[in-house]
Amino acid sequence: MAWKRKYRCSACGYEAETYEGKGLFGQHITPVSCPDCHTIQNLVVGGVIGDVAPSFRSEVGRLCLRCGSDRIRIWDGHTCPQCGGTMADTEEKEFWT
Repeated sequence: MAWKRKYRCSACGYEAETYEGKGLFGQHITPVSCPDCHTIQNLVVGGVIGDVAPSFRSEVGRLCLRCGSDRIRIWDGHTCPQCGGTMADTEEKEFWT
């Protein structure tokens, strides 16, 4: 089971949704931060799709889903990609099965 969490920057108000847990097909979703388009994107990693498409087995070599940048990094869970401020969990959760 997985759940969706919402984060908001206390300085600029930027919001992003991330996912935790494992999906129906064994995949997990990794939030990454892009320094080029200043967003947080969610990458599907592993599971059945990783078995079929080896490039989905890890975050290595992946591109930003919004701008195609190869400079993405796993998001630290706190730093706002827009302004560098602090993002906090809004405690809004939605469960997925």
